[in-house]
Amino acid sequence: MNGTQCVRGSGRRRDRGQGGVEYVALIGVVAAIVGAILALTVPDDTSVALKDAVCRIVNAGDGDQSCDSGDGGGGDGDEGDGGGGDGDIPDAPPGDPFQPAKCLLAQDQTKTTVVVDIVFIEISGSETVKLQQWSDGTVTLERVGEGSIGVKGSISAGIPGLKDWGGSASLSGSYKNGSGSGGQWMFNGNKTGDPQKDLELNLADAKKFAAYLKQNDSCRYQSGYNPGANMGACQSSAASNKPALEPELAPDVDITKTSTSVAGGVSFGKSFTKGKGGKDKDGKPTDLGSISGEFGTGTMTEDVVVMRANTGPDAGKITFIYTFSVDAKGGELAQGKATRMQQVAVTYDAKTFDQEEKDGKEHRPEKLVITTSQENGEGAGVQVGAGANVPGTPVTIDVGGGGGTINSKIHTESAEVVLDNDGDSKLVEDWLRGRGDFPASDALPTPSDAAEAPGDDAGPLERLLYNKGKLSRLDYNANTDWWNASLGIGFGISAGQVTAGFKLFGIDITHEEKNQTITGDPTYATGPKNGGARPWVEWKNCTQTTPIA
Repeated sequence: MNGTQCVRGSGRRRDRGQGGVEYVALIGVVAAIVGAILALTVPDDTSVALKDAVCRIVNAGDGDQSCDSGDGGGGDGDEGDGGGGDGDIPDAPPGDPFQPAKCLLAQDQTKTTVVVDIVFIEISGSETVKLQQWSDGTVTLERVGEGSIGVKGSISAGIPGLKDWGGSASLSGSYKNGSGSGGQWMFNGNKTGDPQKDLELNLADAKKFAAYLKQNDSCRYQSGYNPGANMGACQSSAASNKPALEPELAPDVDITKTSTSVAGGVSFGKSFTKGKGGKDKDGKPTDLGSISGEFGTGTMTEDVVVMRANTGPDAGKITFIYTFSVDAKGGELAQGKATRMQQVAVTYDAKTFDQEEKDGKEHRPEKLVITTSQENGEGAGVQVGAGANVPGTPVTIDVGGGGGTINSKIHTESAEVVLDNDGDSKLVEDWLRGRGDFPASDALPTPSDAAEAPGDDAGPLERLLYNKGKLSRLDYNANTDWWNASLGIGFGISAGQVTAGFKLFGIDITHEEKNQTITGDPTYATGPKNGGARPWVEWKNCTQTTPIA
């Protein structure tokens, strides 16, 4: 497997909006965990790509970086974090074409994940529901179900300094591929002329429709999926709760999703024995069990989401969304969390794209959106486990669980470009497919970077974003409530102080409810002036409405 090297360049732009010490520490934990797991479980070709991406994200904001996997690619780039504005925010020019039409005001997200382990195989399923409020008064409801399968293993070792106490540490990891599908519904039927009033009415309709979907789903479980009268009555009851202005029964947007993820964790624990030296009078081991606390976990994920719009303002369009994220969480009692995300969304005309795909021709995108996001948070919580040994066997029974609340701050930036000519369209498609001198495998330019005057070494994409991009910056306060419960039957083989273990069978359930609301002063970058940096001004299309709690 080729190694990944992160080479620090000269730093042509100063750092902006750096994360705190907690973020740096947690990203260090996840980088170490993921690095160890990659060496053990990930195929070479995938590993190289993931390592390059980790290198770019972990070092983002530290000046110019080059992450070279040894297989080509790499290059000099810089990813500042954007941060807030400097001093008072000037007013937006009237009728500014660079002002984005709307922004996300608030989002409520619920996600439930069930994981089943059978020996080294991990099977998981999840459902995510998002309710989003937009500044133009529109509300969207999105629901996606996802399933995945992969491999999982762990290794543990005694801590020499805690030998008599029975202390130990363990490293676990997993690698899996998944896919999913779902839909998005848009609620914009209320048009009173007041965006704030429209938002209130559309949100009420969306909540009613979400309740209808949930109740209708539960009808399938009545009477063992009995399609008779009981199920019919249940569905009739659910239908009576629909809003007066409901969307089309078919989702406005069809969603399909594929993902690859690598995850790992570090935990510390204590084992218990009875008798002198942990042995009975006949000299046999007397392990009674153990307790453990989770120190840190990390997940690295690559997602590809395809959204095909059937109705609404994007009807007839197909959008491919490529997302790479690194997420870390640590602490046994005081929980800390850090997330870094990069996303590229490319939109095509669906009919033209399908024909080009059929004919084997190059595609011509119509729009490009680059989004970066950073989240840092902390809160009270606990994640613990306990285990018991089956006497006379290497089999253990483990139970675990936890819960807590994390309060976090999210900074997100976006750059949107409408590709209205063949030259710009080909530039973006070549960049995305890795053609030319500035492929997408290089570090992504952030929207804050794109607002700066391009240097002599700037690539064509950076110049396109500077000249034509709609650039914006937003901050959110977020609150995440979570709980987890698990049960496992394991098997371990010891060699000295090292133990390799796996689950014969296990089940793990995690539930999260996350609410985020816009805060601070939303800004966007107005057009270029005299070749200098694009000034950041008040985003009035974003501040015309306020989120509804």
